[in-house]
Amino acid sequence: MKIENTFIVDTFAEGFGLRVARVVVTAHDQFWLEAASRSVTGYGTSVIGCDAEVGVERWIPESETMDGRVGVSLLACGFSAELLGKAVANRVAQCLLTAPTVSIFDGLPDAEVRSPLGSHIRFFGDGFEKTKVIDSRRYWRIPVMDGECVMEETFGIIKGVGGGNFILQADSIEHALDAARRAVDAISKSSGTITPFPGGVVRSGSKVGSKYDGLKASTNHAFCPGLVGRVQSELADGVAAALEIVVDGIDEESVVRSLVAGIRSAAGPGVIAISAGNYGGKLGKYHFHLHQILKAAPASA
Repeated sequence: MKIENTFIVDTFAEGFGLRVARVVVTAHDQFWLEAASRSVTGYGTSVIGCDAEVGVERWIPESETMDGRVGVSLLACGFSAELLGKAVANRVAQCLLTAPTVSIFDGLPDAEVRSPLGSHIRFFGDGFEKTKVIDSRRYWRIPVMDGECVMEETFGIIKGVGGGNFILQADSIEHALDAARRAVDAISKSSGTITPFPGGVVRSGSKVGSKYDGLKASTNHAFCPGLVGRVQSELADGVAAALEIVVDGIDEESVVRSLVAGIRSAAGPGVIAISAGNYGGKLGKYHFHLHQILKAAPASA
């Protein structure tokens, strides 16, 4: 299979189950919203070492938010509801309570699994905090130096999918970076997923395990151009740089939609091949076969 002159390898991306929270943040204007977003999503790349994988799902106009201000929807992903609950509460307390003008809302109000948010962070108010119920949803108003921080009492957690991926193989780093930016930009236009790594891109793709005791993961040597000739490589001839795009989402359908959009947008000049990372089906139950998802998706997807 080819898209333009890019060969699509007949392989599959291997995803796994995660727990997902959606946090909606609003602020006085876009500058402060972006500042808060950068802070709360920082160090939110891989659950191998981070407390959660966190990223921007979509930017929200004033007409769609709870308080009529500009907003952003963030997805946070972790291996368990308990661990994710702690990670989100900590990030909100450290990065959003401190951010000027910010308010915090739950983006999954119908989720059955709930985790404390405002009910926990309210204690920062030192007894001056107040609570209010609007449309059966409880909020806390915590006094701060620019007025008050409003946040939802709890947030919802649902089952989601992590680790959907594809690997760009290009004839130069410039072409690899250009393709990666096209892919991430296309994925960002679709709700329900995030690309949590820096700029949405991973250069240090990993495999499970290591020759060194205690390491859960190590460099995916089969995709390292500098190791061609020394190891069994999975790179096409002529590849000088490879970059991976990892996609997490609220469900399997959302991940597939983003993978298709990203692959189709990335294919093009200098991209010799697009493949994916898997561990023979041993890591997770979600297998995204590249040829199958591309053939099944509408041409406009």
